[in-house]
Amino acid sequence: MMIASMTGYASVTAETDLGMMTLELRAVNNRFLDAVFRMPEELRAFEPLLREALSGAISRGKVECRINLTARPDAQAALEVNDRMVSALLAAEQRVLAQAGGARGLSVSDILRWPGVMAATEVDNERLSRTLQQAMQQALQDFVASRKREGAKLADVLRERLEGIEALAQATRPKMPQLVQAYQQKLVERLQEVFGQADDQRIQQELALFAQKIDVDEELSRLGAHCSEVRRILKQGGVVGKRLDFMMQELQREANTLGSKAASLELTQTSVDMKVLVEQMREQVQNIE
Repeated sequence: MMIASMTGYASVTAETDLGMMTLELRAVNNRFLDAVFRMPEELRAFEPLLREALSGAISRGKVECRINLTARPDAQAALEVNDRMVSALLAAEQRVLAQAGGARGLSVSDILRWPGVMAATEVDNERLSRTLQQAMQQALQDFVASRKREGAKLADVLRERLEGIEALAQATRPKMPQLVQAYQQKLVERLQEVFGQADDQRIQQELALFAQKIDVDEELSRLGAHCSEVRRILKQGGVVGKRLDFMMQELQREANTLGSKAASLELTQTSVDMKVLVEQMREQVQNIE
């Protein structure tokens, strides 16, 4: 399985009894699935079907489904005036005006908007439902494919940053004995300056404490394990955004601990570089489903 980005777009056009329909899907990142449907009222009854199809294909993201209808050029020819309804409406208007002489009469637009006056050609709801569902399935197919393409790019970026973190960790290990040796030399010089001589036992005690204080082997090992776990999650694929976000927190924690134990400017810079890489990964992970 591949990982998928939460951002995406797809558009499908189909012919319906009501006219030409355009169905668009667009999404941005979100912690949960938040679907909003914007459609003409004559299609609102089909929203539950469309929502079910959407939730079956997408797990996370703020998704907007927008449906637009464009009437066919011959749509007006399909409209008919209900003469009996117009006659009854005009007769009722005359009776009202006779009792309320100052009342305003109905305009043509008032009559045309009156419920039941204009009768459009009947719509086959089953056929319209099938058309809508087919359009949604096609849009979802294109939409999911675009999200997976974007997800593949995000995975490449994450792997590149992981390589950077591992390279920094690998370069740090050989420096630890050098730091202890440099500290030993400074300690000897300091003791000789203060006391005129260097006590070997005192030096060994101080070196042991210093080596323990700056020991980052455990942090480096955990960093390596976390990087391996992130790679495993990326290879596994599927809906892994939340798990990856948790792993970013773990990587950030180890980078912070490494910085707090830094015994040289070089190691401090290594910690900072790791934090930058982790933060770059975190930004990308926020877009993964």
